[in-house]
Amino acid sequence: MDTYTSDNVLAIQQAIVHHVEYTLAQTRYKFDDLEAYMATAYSIRDRLIESWNDTQSYFKEVDPKRVYYLSMEFLMGRSLLNALNNLEVRGQYTEALAELGYSLETLVTQERDAALGNGGLGRLAACFLDSMATTNLPAWGYGIRYQYGMFRQVLRDGFQHEQPDYWLNFGNPWELERSASIAYQVSFYGHVSVQDDGGRQAFRWNPGEQVTAVAYDTPIPGFQTNNTNNLRLWAAKPDREFDLQAFNTGDYVQAILAKQRAETLSSVLYPDDRTYEGKELRLKQQHFFVSATVQDVVRRYREQHASWDAFPDKVAFQMNDTHPTLLVPELMRVLMDHEGLGWTRAWELVTETCNFTNHTILPEALERWPVAMMEKLLPRHMQIIYDINWRFLQQMRGRYGDDWDRISRMSIIEETPDADKYVRMAYLAVIAARTVNGVAAIHSNILRDDTFAPFHELFPGKFQNKTNGVTPRRWLAFCNEPLRELLTDTLGSDAWIKDLDRLKVLREHARDPALQKRWQEVKALAKDKALSTIERLSGVALPNREAMLDVQVKRIHEYKRQLLNVLGIVHRYDTIRKLPRAERGGVVPRVCVIGGKAAPGYEMAKRIIKLVSAVAEKVNNDPEVGDLLKVAFVPDYNVSVAEAIIPGTELSEHISTAGTEASGTGNMKFAMNGALIIGTMDGANIEIAEEIGEDNIFIFGARASEVAGLRAARAEFQPDPRFLHTLDLIRSGTFGWEDYFVPLLDSITYSDYYLVANDFGPYIEAQERVDRVYQKPEEWTAMSINSTAGSGFFSSDRTILEYAKDIWGVEPTPVPNQRDDFDD
Repeated sequence: MDTYTSDNVLAIQQAIVHHVEYTLAQTRYKFDDLEAYMATAYSIRDRLIESWNDTQSYFKEVDPKRVYYLSMEFLMGRSLLNALNNLEVRGQYTEALAELGYSLETLVTQERDAALGNGGLGRLAACFLDSMATTNLPAWGYGIRYQYGMFRQVLRDGFQHEQPDYWLNFGNPWELERSASIAYQVSFYGHVSVQDDGGRQAFRWNPGEQVTAVAYDTPIPGFQTNNTNNLRLWAAKPDREFDLQAFNTGDYVQAILAKQRAETLSSVLYPDDRTYEGKELRLKQQHFFVSATVQDVVRRYREQHASWDAFPDKVAFQMNDTHPTLLVPELMRVLMDHEGLGWTRAWELVTETCNFTNHTILPEALERWPVAMMEKLLPRHMQIIYDINWRFLQQMRGRYGDDWDRISRMSIIEETPDADKYVRMAYLAVIAARTVNGVAAIHSNILRDDTFAPFHELFPGKFQNKTNGVTPRRWLAFCNEPLRELLTDTLGSDAWIKDLDRLKVLREHARDPALQKRWQEVKALAKDKALSTIERLSGVALPNREAMLDVQVKRIHEYKRQLLNVLGIVHRYDTIRKLPRAERGGVVPRVCVIGGKAAPGYEMAKRIIKLVSAVAEKVNNDPEVGDLLKVAFVPDYNVSVAEAIIPGTELSEHISTAGTEASGTGNMKFAMNGALIIGTMDGANIEIAEEIGEDNIFIFGARASEVAGLRAARAEFQPDPRFLHTLDLIRSGTFGWEDYFVPLLDSITYSDYYLVANDFGPYIEAQERVDRVYQKPEEWTAMSINSTAGSGFFSSDRTILEYAKDIWGVEPTPVPNQRDDFDD
């Protein structure tokens, strides 16, 4: 660019006032906090656009290999502070706004969290975008611009209710609509015809319905770099904005129905799939964003390359779980039907560019789509999938002979005893991908040895592990400024923000009284902020600021075992009540916090939320217990709430059944901020224990290798008497709603698939160890310091650089600095 926006305070004020007047059409002499936020955001976006344009121009000039990260979720959180910190202009903006009469901290609260994700999958994708920009990788994210996101969680009488999340009501100042320049037709339904093309069969898809995918771009700035990458999200619009013929013939309803049908595609994240219509909408969403992305990537490649020879050297796709797996048949379709390539060459390009990250080992989470639905909705894709499967099965027959039982277990097409047929999306992804990776060491081992064992035997070189990470910018440096200052003072610089391994030096000072004193002061500040946030959101008064803050915040699911946590709270409550008053002085006071959403159709998870609420209602109003125990459920848990709660948390619960959690990233965020973890040897907990030392984490429960045996021996298992007594308290109506909780209690009394009963005793004993250590502040603080010191491995910068080297084959491409000559 020839000129750049200045970053001095006067220029910032002029930019903000300019946007108040000319973008928002408000008077510059009086504007409220929301208008001030919007104008501030637009002024920051101006600076991001400058960097974005420089980055894209430079990438086009040097033509590096690029990464395209496909994900159904990007849980971005708020952008204002993240952008200010990454651009390193927070100080100037704080001063500029103060002189205009506004507080930056107040304006931050005006921003709605972008409702583009649900949990760990989407937050991981957001962390990866931050790290890809910070490490200067040429990379774009692709997803869907959901109008309402998943849902806004509201509790009424302790029951979860879902409401639309109107996050776009006041617009999104961070995005750039590209409707005039970047839009693609996406097709559905119809039929496939075959034509002769010079002696070669040519397939033509004649769609029955088409919509337009319109691009919305969000600049993603890196930290201390000139690179700004892009997140491109697709919104569905009608193929024609208005059916004028239908309108002119008097059919106004028909004229608007097409518009409504199209826009429904990008309305809601994960529509309820208990109905056929819900399932079909999910599949349509997946094809919609994959098709638009493939067309966009192919267009960009063809602008600079006449042949397809360089495609694998210029393009790397990453499928974030099975949701984008339609990338495989869609890319095949475009290469064959539109670009005229033969099957063999098209398959070579697909298998050299596509990569697959698996995020789960739960059978119900490995996507399957009914063949009949796929044939109806995507007839050409179903043909291609059948062809991929036929060719693969012929290869297997050449290897295994007529062992059809073995071969059928590897087939992409699953045939049930009822003669129903399903497409196994994970199998399609594994067969087509150049690499397949898990997201924690234990998870990757399970994929190789169990979930995808036949494929690992066939393609051992495909399988890798890439342990997840989180960005240390948002999750430590930006959300916990007092700790950031302490770390920078202790280490002598802030270089640790981009090189988190530097935190290891803290181990040498973990028992230094001076550092411990400052550490405790910093933690107390963060804890007070967290407790205030919890009070505001839950409505529970928390007057005892000295109580231990014990937190479990994540998606509500049986395998994550919030139920085990609640049972532990009930046991603690009962124990306190039974203690003579004279002995209650030795009790460690606790504030127990649980938060997370249950999927709308997941009844058991909703019952867990109600149980938490019922226990909280009883405990919090019992004068016998007082401030020794408080229980709070935080509704509508999101990124911004996490940024307030995580820094102040003292004990973080990650207690899933061993062998069920792929990785988890919440545990990494809490560990970075000095929280101690109580958890099972599951997911990334195993590697966290290795990095920070098992003496700095409270481990309990069955190991993954023991789980199958324990399930098999369930009939002979004798539960801990404390477990039985705890269940009796709930069954007898101590917390009310005893009939409503029957299915919940039955699920752990009889089958108990997630081994809540088995791990209850060890969990209680681990909690007793927690209490003993908490009563020794020096020991607890040393463990807290060591937790932060050992978290360097869990930076998403490390994860992304491993992907770049081992999977994508891309190199950092730093954009030269062009601003300095123009800055005042």
